[in-house]
Amino acid sequence: MFGSYMSRILIGEFMKFKPLHDRVLIEVLDGSEKTAGGIIIPDTAQEKPQEGKVVAVGGGAKTEDGKLIPMDVKVGDKVLFGKWSGTEVKIDGKEYSIMKESDIMGISGK
Repeated sequence: MFGSYMSRILIGEFMKFKPLHDRVLIEVLDGSEKTAGGIIIPDTAQEKPQEGKVVAVGGGAKTEDGKLIPMDVKVGDKVLFGKWSGTEVKIDGKEYSIMKESDIMGISGK
C-alpha cells in the first residue's frame, strides 16, 4: 500500500494539475542573493538561469508516427531554466511555471 502511494506521489498524481505531452510544472525556487555588504539582489536583476523543483510532468512528446518519447526529468528533480522560459500559473494559490521540457537547460545536482 505505502509503496504504491509513494509511486503515485512521485509521478505527480495527487496534483490538481497534470501537464500534457512534454510539458513540466515547476515550483520556482527563490533566486534572490545577498552581497558581502548585505545588499539583497532580487532575481530580476541577476543574469543567470533560474532554479526550480519539478512538481509534475506530462507523459512525453510523440513523434509523427505516434511513438512516445519519454521525459528526461522526473518529479523532485531540481532544474535550471532561462529567466523568461515558460508561463507563470497559479494553482491552489501557489505560483508555478509551466514549460516544455526543451526549455529546461539541465538537472541540478544540488
